[in-house]
Amino acid sequence: MSPAALGHLAMFTFSALVAGSFSLGVRAAPLIDPVAMNVARFVLGAVVVGAVGLATRGISGRDMRAPWRYLVLGGTFATYFVLMFEGMRTSDPVATSAVFTLTPIMSAGFGWLLLRQRTTPRMAMALAIGGAGALWVIFRADWSALVQFHIGEGELIYFYGCIAHAIYIPLVRMLNRGESAIAFAFFTLVAGALLMSLYGGGRVVATDWAALPGIVWIALGYLTVATTAVTFTLVQFGSMRLPAGKVMAYNYLTPSWVIGWEIALGGDVPPLLVLGGVGLSIVALLLLLRNEH
Repeated sequence: MSPAALGHLAMFTFSALVAGSFSLGVRAAPLIDPVAMNVARFVLGAVVVGAVGLATRGISGRDMRAPWRYLVLGGTFATYFVLMFEGMRTSDPVATSAVFTLTPIMSAGFGWLLLRQRTTPRMAMALAIGGAGALWVIFRADWSALVQFHIGEGELIYFYGCIAHAIYIPLVRMLNRGESAIAFAFFTLVAGALLMSLYGGGRVVATDWAALPGIVWIALGYLTVATTAVTFTLVQFGSMRLPAGKVMAYNYLTPSWVIGWEIALGGDVPPLLVLGGVGLSIVALLLLLRNEH
């Protein structure tokens, strides 16, 4: 396979793994405090990424320059994950994943504000189509709900989290000073764990970890390994072989993968009209994957 084909395969796998965090997260979110869950996830994620970094010598003392950068990034990313789990308490996984597909639009906006990155007309059209598909799913194909802008509480909470995620993407590029990707991820996870522990350490102590249901531990293990260590590696692999716009495009596959995860886990399949919004997201993906010329 060519390097580009391998990059596409990596991002295809990435989108499937990320989708699993929505289906498992929705099942675990009502059973554990979101701050406690994410403190554990960030600590365990830092251990996994740190072990890989030490084994590959990807982390050094030089990477600790200007540690305030990691506090900014860790705080931003921690905000995203806490609001994600808070929103999942009252939202279904397909609608939540549809909110996630709004992130590329917001990232493009913050990319222009922070880095003056420009969006081509074709990419703008693709983002608009993807955003329309996301809104169609979020409002359950109900035109009256869309007109009244009647959005569920869980989706609204998660939308605020996605704003944090969208800001995080250009911040990484703006604040990086030549550190390796694995070092940058490690110190960001450490900073996020520290900030969340300071904010919600009492919730961690108050959580009866021994009494948690098995689904919480499954979700925590999945988030730590699949959506921290593995997806991190896949993103780095894909980013080295594909343009950034094409890497970002795979976010639009997430609702489709979530539907597959829900079927596999015995969940509900959304109505046929709602699937039309998923179809628009796939059209947006295909537009973003096309060559610019």
